[in-house]
Amino acid sequence: MHWSEKIAKDIIKRNPDKEEYVCAAGISPSGSIHIGNFRDIATSYFVYKALIKQGKKARLLFSWDEFDRLRKVPVNVKAIAPELEADIGKPYVDVKDPFGCCSSYAEHFEKEFERSLARFGIKVDSRRQSENYRSGKYAKYVVESIKRRREIFDILDKFRQQTATEEEREAYYPVSIYCPACGKDETTITSSTEDGVHAEYTCKCGHSGSWNFETDYNCKLAWKIDWPMRWMVEGVDFEPGGKDHASPGGSYDTSKIIAKKIFGFNAPMFKGYEFIGIKGTTGKMSGSTGLNLTPETLLKIYQPEVILWLYSKSEPNKAFDFCFDDEILRQYFEFDKMLKTYQAGKGKNFDYIEGIMHNCMIEGRELHAVPMQQIVNFGSVVDFNSPMLETVFEKIGSPYKEEEFAERLELAKYWLEVCAPENMNTLLSFRNFDYYNELSDVEKKEIELLHDYIAKGGFDLEDLKLYLYAIPREADPNFDEDKKKEVQANFFKNVYRLMIDKDAGPRLYLFLYAVDAQKYVPLLDFSTPQTEEEKTAAEEYKAEKARIAAEEEAARLAAEEEERRRAAIPPVKDQITIEEFDKIDMRVCKIVKCEVVKKAEKLLKLTLNDGLGERVIVSSIRDYYTPEEMVGKKIIVIANLKPAKFAGEKSNGMLIAASGDDFGCKVIFVDDAVPEGTPIH
Repeated sequence: MHWSEKIAKDIIKRNPDKEEYVCAAGISPSGSIHIGNFRDIATSYFVYKALIKQGKKARLLFSWDEFDRLRKVPVNVKAIAPELEADIGKPYVDVKDPFGCCSSYAEHFEKEFERSLARFGIKVDSRRQSENYRSGKYAKYVVESIKRRREIFDILDKFRQQTATEEEREAYYPVSIYCPACGKDETTITSSTEDGVHAEYTCKCGHSGSWNFETDYNCKLAWKIDWPMRWMVEGVDFEPGGKDHASPGGSYDTSKIIAKKIFGFNAPMFKGYEFIGIKGTTGKMSGSTGLNLTPETLLKIYQPEVILWLYSKSEPNKAFDFCFDDEILRQYFEFDKMLKTYQAGKGKNFDYIEGIMHNCMIEGRELHAVPMQQIVNFGSVVDFNSPMLETVFEKIGSPYKEEEFAERLELAKYWLEVCAPENMNTLLSFRNFDYYNELSDVEKKEIELLHDYIAKGGFDLEDLKLYLYAIPREADPNFDEDKKKEVQANFFKNVYRLMIDKDAGPRLYLFLYAVDAQKYVPLLDFSTPQTEEEKTAAEEYKAEKARIAAEEEAARLAAEEEERRRAAIPPVKDQITIEEFDKIDMRVCKIVKCEVVKKAEKLLKLTLNDGLGERVIVSSIRDYYTPEEMVGKKIIVIANLKPAKFAGEKSNGMLIAASGDDFGCKVIFVDDAVPEGTPIH
């Protein structure tokens, strides 16, 4: 039984008489929706389908959390609209679209994701939380939450490690007001009536005023109160969440208590899901280009059914990878194998396979398991020309039609050009004399025999296959039968190098039979001298190849350096409690005097103002700083470290600095605006 069907059965068991079950998902449009976020809706979608499959009425509810505050501006957005930094604190729905094509920041990224969602055939009952809040739909629940704010605080406090004070409890409010003056949530509620209706507030922008939560709707509950409130309003039966929400003491554990005690609603079934990995280089799809790894991006190399299949066959709490390297071909192969069993309606482990594939099928689409490996092998050779590829398939005895492989051909083209250009099988535009001249006389004879055989024509696929294996024996009167396989493999390699400048490629007999012989026969004919045009083409090709190799080597060295850097970073030390941390007295000190310790080569003696008076510390930073450049600077010092003597000088504390083999020692300096004696928390 598929994992989604097990969840569906448990949902029905909990509430067997419910008329309609609700599976929910929600995403904040903070930027382009990442493939990891897509697991939220995919998980809920599969459970929704499982409920339908079991004869129940169900609804797939999707919430756009566009009333959340803009917390930070993504790198790719900041590059074109740096002014949006000034909008941090406003709800996404009130921030302008940086690309200028939609009414708001939220709408831009919502539409981007919804376009992808349509490709998967996923239909949702959508909610925009800005509309729900601003219409007053949630007003009475906001009032109830404020009225019971102390009770909510006590629930939240049970999951905190540090002890809360009564002042914190009294100052706590579970709602943020978006300021009427600046539009941000940088407000502080200073007081409220016991019925939770009226409040006084101030804002960082200087504005202050009164608020009536029954009529003023431009406010939002905190996440751990907002989430259970929405469960209750929508009657949610199932909702997944990332593993951060699923962790002990995380959002779900907290919110299910609030759901029950504050809103009188039993929390829905929950399933935590793992994050998604990326395997292989993404080439031009790297983060530096600003192209995020979204479902829309994946759809450039994966059919939508294959994406759904990857989510479906992995339980939510299991990680898996999307592959931009050769592993994607293995994924297509495994998908096709499972698809054939599913389409046949029988086979080994059919029930298991049917459970997975049921979630992947998209209404109105017909799938054909045309091998992606063959499309990749031959696609570039025929310059991704569909009719020519159809001819190739006919010639090799796999008569796939253009309409059956056209979609995959486009995906293969994009993958080869953008992610894996090294997998291209492109015929050379010149005879490879550099390689040919290095061959032995026997190896040259093998190439001559192959050329003459192909040029003569009149053979079928089986004839060609048999002759290819016979050529090494025919070319060498001293042929060693014990080394037959080794010699044949070497011959094949030589042919590949002369045709596509690679040591291997598609099965050679298929390759030679499928491709138009007129395109490659000249590459095997070395009976005439090399022309000047060929020399020029060869030099240009070698230069470009060297450039690419240099780039790849630089990337490899950079990756190795990054790996070494990470390996040199010490592991995180054992956890400490907040009480233990509080024992460390770190404070800002100003250097009023700095001098060399004459008895030691590396020591400087620093006289500091720590806010309470004068203290002296000794530090081994003389190789990196002069006394003159230290005077007047503000630093962080551990003030309650036991005194120690260095070269006869007593040190009362230790400054904070970073050190490493590649950058030496860097003292952490503090902004001059911070007063001496200020504690560091």
